Amino acid sequence: MIEMLPIEIDDRTFLAITVRLPKTNLLVVTGDKGYIMCGALDVGLLNEKLKLRKVIAGRAVGVKTIDELLEAPLESVTFEAESLGAVRGMAGKDALLLMN
Repeated sequence: MIEMLPIEIDDRTFLAITVRLPKTNLLVVTGDKGYIMCGALDVGLLNEKLKLRKVIAGRAVGVKTIDELLEAPLESVTFEAESLGAVRGMAGKDALLLMN
């Protein structure tokens, strides 16, 4: 099952996407320019192999819900997200505000 819902953070609208898979969930919250995602996101791949795409993204691990993803400290961020001020350890929702 796939669930997509708009969410508000500081009067800005983002899209929260949950893909329910066997034994796990794929979680994403996206804005106009960047997104945060659960541990399935491979930041190393984005920074190295797909560097020319300039993907703005962050990854949180150990999260099971969208709310947890928004509150969790990011385990890693792409170089492009760093250029906007997002850093490792920052709450997902704070990084999203920088990426939007």
